[in-house]
Amino acid sequence: MDTVKNPLLQATGNPSSRVVRWPSWIGYAAAAWSLVYGLLGLYWALGGSGFPFGEGDSQPNMSFLGGIHANSGAPVIAVLGFVGALVAVAATRLQQKGIVHAAVLAFACAASVILLIAIPDARVIMAVGYAPICLIGAPFGWPPVNYWEKALPWEVINQFICMAGGFLWVGTALASYRRSRQACGSCGRTGSGAAAGWTTPEAAARWGRWAVYVAFILPFGYAGMRWAWAFGIPLGIDRELLQELHTNGLWLAGAGLATVAAGGSVLTLGLIQRWGEIFPRWTLGLSGKRVPPALAIVPATFITVVVMTGGLTVIRMNWSGFLSGAFMTNPMMWWPVWGISLGAATLAYYYRRRGQCPVCGRE
Repeated sequence: MDTVKNPLLQATGNPSSRVVRWPSWIGYAAAAWSLVYGLLGLYWALGGSGFPFGEGDSQPNMSFLGGIHANSGAPVIAVLGFVGALVAVAATRLQQKGIVHAAVLAFACAASVILLIAIPDARVIMAVGYAPICLIGAPFGWPPVNYWEKALPWEVINQFICMAGGFLWVGTALASYRRSRQACGSCGRTGSGAAAGWTTPEAAARWGRWAVYVAFILPFGYAGMRWAWAFGIPLGIDRELLQELHTNGLWLAGAGLATVAAGGSVLTLGLIQRWGEIFPRWTLGLSGKRVPPALAIVPATFITVVVMTGGLTVIRMNWSGFLSGAFMTNPMMWWPVWGISLGAATLAYYYRRRGQCPVCGRE
């Protein structure tokens, strides 16, 4: 069969790998996720407990969906889940462009945005940021709170579940789009010639470098402010609030979050440094070996979404202040820019390192 029409059957590597064959199953995975979540919506609509939005949320003001009630929202969730299951299967089976394909692709894109951007809020980045702090401090009994109760209540766990579904829908949309272009599902290349100029390794190295620099610098605005509070400097806040932070000990947690953000910022440099491609000498047992691209791409993509949702939550909760210029002094309002730049840097890293496709053999 023709390679362009059936790229998964023409592999130079190991096409039987489930990872390599992701375009063939991602839609069915999204369908299964949607069906299960639709059943959850039906359960909530019938009076089941655990509705995680609005009235069932302990902090509804944090969520974009904080005003939803179970009696009206749950049926909508059920319908969208069941429809989504059908659409995901259709997205996997449709081969050609057309009105139906356009509608299916639009649904997939909308589902991706809702599940990745609209539903998660700043509590996701709080759970991620506090995880290493609580892990390191656990042997010493610090912080004196139950991480699972404070950072991961059911409504936040639900947000992570929705994010998982969002990534499945992103994959479904991408696979469907590539399939309609008769492109390789794995890499997106077609047989029409060389890759687009901006996707070549050389071009990606140029624009990706600038994206990395932005993603490296922005977190230090937040980190610097938190560190200043730790040293008793009321940067961006009044002295009364600073005194309260030192009285209740929250300044230490803030300093920890600042350190996590700074550490992540430094790791971002690996997207353009040699140690992001070859394990350095100090990595015992791995020194000199090639860094698997997924080791950087997967966590960077996840953090991109987490940072975006956190920043958008802060802006939404302080919209009037944002319009009046508060973003100039509140580094958290710059997080969406951080997320966009990190996403661009990650994409550039992918284009630089993807090499020859193991499915279609194109470079």
